Amino acid sequence: MFDTHELGRRPGALQRLSRTVDAPKDLGIADVIGVPEGAPVELDLRLESVMEGVLVTGTARATAEGECVRCLEPLHQEVAADFQEMFTYPDADDRGRSRTAEPADDEEDEDRLFLEDGLFDLEPVLRDAVVLALPMQPVCRETCEGLCSECGVRLDENPDHHHDAVDIRWAALQGLAETVQDGEKDNMGGAEAGVDEKQEK
Repeated sequence: MFDTHELGRRPGALQRLSRTVDAPKDLGIADVIGVPEGAPVELDLRLESVMEGVLVTGTARATAEGECVRCLEPLHQEVAADFQEMFTYPDADDRGRSRTAEPADDEEDEDRLFLEDGLFDLEPVLRDAVVLALPMQPVCRETCEGLCSECGVRLDENPDHHHDAVDIRWAALQGLAETVQDGEKDNMGGAEAGVDEKQEK
């Protein structure tokens, strides 16, 4: 929770904050990459008082952990996520007027984040921003060759690695091709013999 009492409700008032917080649980993409629970997240925030509430603009920086999708090696990646969110005063509508004067639309309220006793919770905003900043398919480096599909050897460590394997889909035809080649040789042998016999006559 962050406190806005020092900022006040005078439109145009500004406050800058730098704070390090512990990462919440499940801050990332499950089973792919994420910031470990309790890891430090550095926040640089700018709070601006406006008519209807407090506009929060900031950047979150943290180290995400996961594994490379190509070679499955563990990786650590610095992530920086920018965000901006409006936290509305519970007693004001979009035009800064009292909400008791006119009932507000319930659907609009569902998408809003509200200040509670001058406090706002940044966790949902932080979670959305960090998850969007993370790669869906993290790699240890862009040139990672990954693993051999046949035996699992890391190709970066064994650049000359290869297999002389026959595609199993063609294995049956290869046997047939060898039979045909042998048959052609036999036929050719018979034809040559016939030619010789004619020449002798």
